Amino acid sequence: MRIVVLLVFVVLLGLLAALNTNFLTYPHTLNLGFASYPNLPLGLLLLAVMFVPVLVFYFWVGVAKLRAEADSARLLRDMEALRLSLDTQEGSRFAQLQSHLDQRLGALGSGKPDGADLDAVNARIDTLSRDLNLQLAQIDDYLKRKLG
Repeated sequence: MRIVVLLVFVVLLGLLAALNTNFLTYPHTLNLGFASYPNLPLGLLLLAVMFVPVLVFYFWVGVAKLRAEADSARLLRDMEALRLSLDTQEGSRFAQLQSHLDQRLGALGSGKPDGADLDAVNARIDTLSRDLNLQLAQIDDYLKRKLG
């Protein structure tokens, strides 16, 4: 887009210069205070000086675009680090759940299973499953919000 704007500006400036060549090439005396230059085409000098702001604008927009891309890349790296951290936390929760279930099932296997103990274990497993599903849904919603 900025190339198009730059080209349109240069074409319009060239058209203006082509239509007013007599004015641009008319000799003038340029006095800088310490030096005087007679028979200088001041119009051409001003036209050449017009290209300086055009180039400054062009490079300024380029730098702004590069900064925006760098910020976007930094945000993506931060989001990836957050995702890895959440994955690690989720893995540790699964490990804790697995060790708890192994411990409880080991305790049940060592003794004679009682109906009340088995119902309590099943209720605990259902509660932990619901809690884990809720946490996974929250993590999924959070990542969807952050990643878009």
